[in-house]
Amino acid sequence: MEELIKSELVYSGKLIKVRLDEVKLPNGKISKREIVVHRGAVAILALDNNNIILIRQYRHAAGKFMWEIPAGTLEEGEDPLECAKRELLEETGYVANKIEKLIQFYVAVGYCTEIIHLFIARELKKLSQKTEEDEFINVYSIPIDKALEMIKNNEIEDAKTIIGILMMKNVLR
Repeated sequence: MEELIKSELVYSGKLIKVRLDEVKLPNGKISKREIVVHRGAVAILALDNNNIILIRQYRHAAGKFMWEIPAGTLEEGEDPLECAKRELLEETGYVANKIEKLIQFYVAVGYCTEIIHLFIARELKKLSQKTEEDEFINVYSIPIDKALEMIKNNEIEDAKTIIGILMMKNVLR
């Protein structure tokens, strides 16, 4: 185990903070760790009969349009279930009669504190999309088999989406 010697906040933004930690290693040596601090997020597998709801939006960090399951960052102190309901409606215009948590996982455990809470949503009802002013999202209903094929063909490259779709395959067995 590593022992924290000191921690310095080097950046604080809207979505993330960056810390520079100095740690003592098990062998007694000193090392530095750059840590991205994130409040956490939710991702939602929204199932509509034999289809999954996917969104497509431009992601600046990747430099291209990406296929994703609906997702979003937790507000400070927000319950993940409430966040999942909110994000599903905002990004897709759907509400779910049934929604339950499947798993949670770290995004990049080597340098980031972000945990994603993955939910499955069923018995969907379409209302209207309520995206934020900086979000430009297209919503698609894709057959589950097609989504699995899209993963194999590298059309879906987003990690949370791949994890979610593969988890869904196990849940629906």
